[in-house]
Amino acid sequence: MDRPLSYERTYQAAEAFPDLSPANDAPATPKALVRRKFFAVKRAVPEPRRALGEVRSTTMSFRNMHEHGTLLTKYLETRKSIFIDKLKWQVGEADRMEFDQYDTPACQWIVLHEFGEILGGVRLLPSTAQCGIYSYMLRDAQRGILKGLPTDILFFDAPVKQAVWEATRFFVTDSVSSSRRLIVQQELFHQMTISAKRSGALSILGIVPAVWARWSRRLGVHASPVGAKFSIDGTASQSVLFNIDS
Repeated sequence: MDRPLSYERTYQAAEAFPDLSPANDAPATPKALVRRKFFAVKRAVPEPRRALGEVRSTTMSFRNMHEHGTLLTKYLETRKSIFIDKLKWQVGEADRMEFDQYDTPACQWIVLHEFGEILGGVRLLPSTAQCGIYSYMLRDAQRGILKGLPTDILFFDAPVKQAVWEATRFFVTDSVSSSRRLIVQQELFHQMTISAKRSGALSILGIVPAVWARWSRRLGVHASPVGAKFSIDGTASQSVLFNIDS
């Protein structure tokens, strides 16, 4: 479904949801000490429509991807250029496209694009998903079946509830100018929450840089840390939970 939007150059992994990489370098916080206070996602003050020009948002799935021409293949090619070619992640690739075991009929891909060019994207997967031995990334890491991710990635048992979804592969491309980068990030996050809520989600889990408080303020959202800090390519990261504002 294409949505006209109502509203920065180098892509950095620390500005996204990095979701595969090396092991834990910090002790877990005891479950009894976890502060179970979650904050609602609140959208930042909208930017003028002219700031994003002709950017469109499309939410794709296996059910509707045929309606959007080559958009899905372009999106997966862009993921390869970022996560494999640039960030050197050891993940699946075929025919110049990046993919993994979570790109299934259970997922949704939210893509921002302008005049046929991919500007950003993120993948959503319900915590109830199941494909062979895999469910969703944070739960599979906790279960110890994802090499390179710590098992104490969450302070609590990974939920399996239709109201909880996971966001991975969050990116904004190098082609987005510095003058538009922040509002493109904000809009991608906003469109992600719209798609998740439409599917019944009340909360979104994801991995963000350990400086998540500053990162989330830039996006105009609030989040609660729900896992121990660990290292991804030398960058401290942490699992967080965003609650979707009704």
